[in-house]
Amino acid sequence: MKSDAVKVGSAQAPHRSLFHALGFTQEELERPLVGIVSSYNEIVPGHMNIDKIVEAVKMGVAMAGGTPVVFPAIAVCDGIAMGHIGMKYSLVTRDLIADSTECMALAHQFDALVMVPNCDKNVPGLLMAAARINVPTVFVSGGPMLAGHVKGKKRSLSSMFEAVGAQAAGKMTDEDVLEFERKVCPTCGSCSGMYTANSMNCLTEALGMGLAGNGTIPAVYSERLALAKHAGMAVMELFRKNIKPRDIITKDSIMNALTVDMALGCSTNSMLHIPAIAHEIGFDFDIKMANEISKRTPNLCHLAPAGPTYMEDLNEAGGVHAVMKQLADAGLLNTDCMTVTGKTLGENISGCVNKNPEVIRPMDNPYSATGGLAVLSGNIAPDGSVVKRSAVAESMLVHEGPARVFDCEEDAIAAIKGGKIVDGDVVVIRYEGPKGGPGMREMLNPTSAIAGMGLGESVALITDGRFSGASRGASIGHVSPEAAVGGPIALIEEGDIICIDIPKTSLSVKVSDEEMAERRAKWTPREPKVTTGYLARYEKLVTSGDKGAVLKAD
Repeated sequence: MKSDAVKVGSAQAPHRSLFHALGFTQEELERPLVGIVSSYNEIVPGHMNIDKIVEAVKMGVAMAGGTPVVFPAIAVCDGIAMGHIGMKYSLVTRDLIADSTECMALAHQFDALVMVPNCDKNVPGLLMAAARINVPTVFVSGGPMLAGHVKGKKRSLSSMFEAVGAQAAGKMTDEDVLEFERKVCPTCGSCSGMYTANSMNCLTEALGMGLAGNGTIPAVYSERLALAKHAGMAVMELFRKNIKPRDIITKDSIMNALTVDMALGCSTNSMLHIPAIAHEIGFDFDIKMANEISKRTPNLCHLAPAGPTYMEDLNEAGGVHAVMKQLADAGLLNTDCMTVTGKTLGENISGCVNKNPEVIRPMDNPYSATGGLAVLSGNIAPDGSVVKRSAVAESMLVHEGPARVFDCEEDAIAAIKGGKIVDGDVVVIRYEGPKGGPGMREMLNPTSAIAGMGLGESVALITDGRFSGASRGASIGHVSPEAAVGGPIALIEEGDIICIDIPKTSLSVKVSDEEMAERRAKWTPREPKVTTGYLARYEKLVTSGDKGAVLKAD
């Protein structure tokens, strides 16, 4: 056992004395040490129930012959961090989570791990750590929130942000907004639509790192506690079979995850996290590969904000495994990939069925013949940009309009809510990328304001920042290279005509190469917005959005 390095032999007597200080028995020390990474805290709604999940995991590990040991991981609530300096501290936690988990796991020589994340950065951060540490590992999340109910309709957090925009436009009263405020988030759990947290928890199933139901069983269902116990049991079976994350997270399983991403209509943030996870196994993932996958993968689900269904509906329809069964039957998945069950993906999904064709469309009746995401390129984004095409109105798939240029999110929001953005405009928000932010803030406030004010089918938004999974509309993020490093988005001027063609995966500005060269000659880098603390270090190390915003010393 790996943990023998801290438990066995005369030289380890000092180590054992510290285990005795923890109250360990000899019987516990003779068993495999299983680290349980708990993302529990009292500030994130998706994490407030994780203490109960962790207790269930501990029971499962102990029942299966292991010694469970809990240690923590941090988590930021993107919703609470939204719209102020706090959002600069969201994406950056992904690497803190990966790094600190690596430190804890290797410093204490755990034999196996169970990761218990839930929200946006914890899932990819812990997947990155799992690939690095490479001891038998199973994921079990805290689960999604149930949908809220307001005025006879199911609602979610994106409805809340859009209500604020509607209020600013005089389309909703203070009393209406208060009702939304009190009802859209009715339970603990990750927010109820196909936002980033739920996207990544679902893709954990597709990668093979989570058991069936990991992405969809609601947080408040007792079934999730049973799932957590089974996760604890499963990791012990992986330990006995010596099946490790790098046996499961492979190029093939990552391409499976991207295919499932397209079918589900996942958050654009998955196009930051999939490359970062791929980087950990040495797979040089090119985001433009997404378009090839999209061409052959139909979009089968329209969960909020793209449509009227929610995670609880996907769960009842058969969950991610039912979606994968349809994709596999069409020859779109590699079913030989190993998973945390100790069986192949094909074996896991063999008996799965779609129980609701209104929630999971059959292959011959998709929402669209192409996938939920698209990577757009052109003279604005030579290295690519990302849009959730499944959440774009048909009328906005092709759009041309004048640029309304803002060098930070706050200025854009003020203009939108001040009525200065009109039909046809293309809002450009720059210097919000990984380096420019720093931290690549999500832009849920401006996209929600646009939608709430009734401009969602007439105004587009492009940015070198990113979007919440709760965003909808022609919202194009991750423009690379970013403005802070002199990317073409830095050269756009007020009134330039922006051309968006999502079916042709094109994003360009009607400015000649000669004129762009003249503007580039006059451009000078901005001084860093932050010069001290973690963000200053992050700014120096972070790569471009198209590379997954991973950290590199060079």
